[in-house]
Amino acid sequence: MALVASHASAIEITIACGDGGASDYCPELAQQWAEKTGNEVAVVTTPQSANEKLSLYQQLLGNQSGDIDVLMIDTVWPGLLAPHLVDLAQYLPDDHTEGFFPAMIANNSVDGQLLALPWFTDAGLLYYRTDLLETYGHEVPDTWQQLTDIAREIQNAEREAGNQRMHGFVFQGRAYEGLTTNALEWIASYGGGTIVDAEGNVTVNNPQAADALTLAASWIGDISPEGVRNYMEEEARGVFQAGNAVFMRNWPYAWSLGQAEGTAIQGKFAAAPLPHGPEGESVATLGGWSWAVSRYSEHPEVAADLVAFMTAHDQQKAHAIRFGMNPTREALYQDEEVLEAQPFIGELYTTLVGGVPRPASVTGEHYPRVSNAFFNRVHQVLSGNAEASQALEQLEGELRRLGRRGW
Repeated sequence: MALVASHASAIEITIACGDGGASDYCPELAQQWAEKTGNEVAVVTTPQSANEKLSLYQQLLGNQSGDIDVLMIDTVWPGLLAPHLVDLAQYLPDDHTEGFFPAMIANNSVDGQLLALPWFTDAGLLYYRTDLLETYGHEVPDTWQQLTDIAREIQNAEREAGNQRMHGFVFQGRAYEGLTTNALEWIASYGGGTIVDAEGNVTVNNPQAADALTLAASWIGDISPEGVRNYMEEEARGVFQAGNAVFMRNWPYAWSLGQAEGTAIQGKFAAAPLPHGPEGESVATLGGWSWAVSRYSEHPEVAADLVAFMTAHDQQKAHAIRFGMNPTREALYQDEEVLEAQPFIGELYTTLVGGVPRPASVTGEHYPRVSNAFFNRVHQVLSGNAEASQALEQLEGELRRLGRRGW
């Protein structure tokens, strides 16, 4: 823990930053705020693992501890932590949400209360090999069926040419939160809804959702390796970055790593919005992190001012330019200095506008169990242990039982 700034009448605010690594901009920003306001800031580092970070927060907040005033929270936590967070709207100006992506503000709002301001964001993308699509005369696929057909054609041709390690498509297929993000993209882009709708109704059991999962299951052992059912982000990136996949679904972080000097795919790939179903539209699951204020803070108004500072235009601009983090303010995607430093950010705008949040706010404290039930049923389908329609019917029953007394 480090104290910064000092003032005769200073108020001390404690902020839970990241792990203190080279990409953690939080301590520097907190110091800037302290110097600007004359208050003091105590910076606390937290675990890199989101699960470990959440456990720390739940322990502190469960004890109604005022040890931390400002918390950095994952995009799926507002509903889970809602009883312990203040409504920022009561401490900020009336226009405090202007300029942010509306979907991100909606994600951070529970029962009409704004529980967090978004700091940086993520969304799923389709990465593709520009050289291979050009060689085989294909455009970037618009639909999942087109992706399936193109991936199979190029994969088989490359294998016949001697590259036995080539796969058509890699993604996050392990039974964990990453599979929830992938499968939500498949289903929502088929017009199959978002598992639980904004009113709390379980909507996942429908023909469009079944069609999406049936197609995804057909990928295994065809255009996707059997092992994809145990892939997380890094396993998928490893295959794609080694030059052994035509397409990959991943987060924006994989861009700069793939374009690094000396990789097998440097200058040979690009990214586009994810495909969609026959009748649907491209959908990307939103990720990212936000700032919230603990209900047990002794100085919630001052803490809210720090949150507003961290998420303001200028601070987000610096975060984007220096660290490549995707802003949550729309105007920065047209900012010339941001685009010069991070050309890729401009390509993300369309994807983020169409971003879909996971049903975390509406299901609140039940979300971890909702997601767990969802990704386990999807994994059964990918593993060939259940038909999509059967798995969705069973999932519907599970989710209805979970929410039978309301979310």
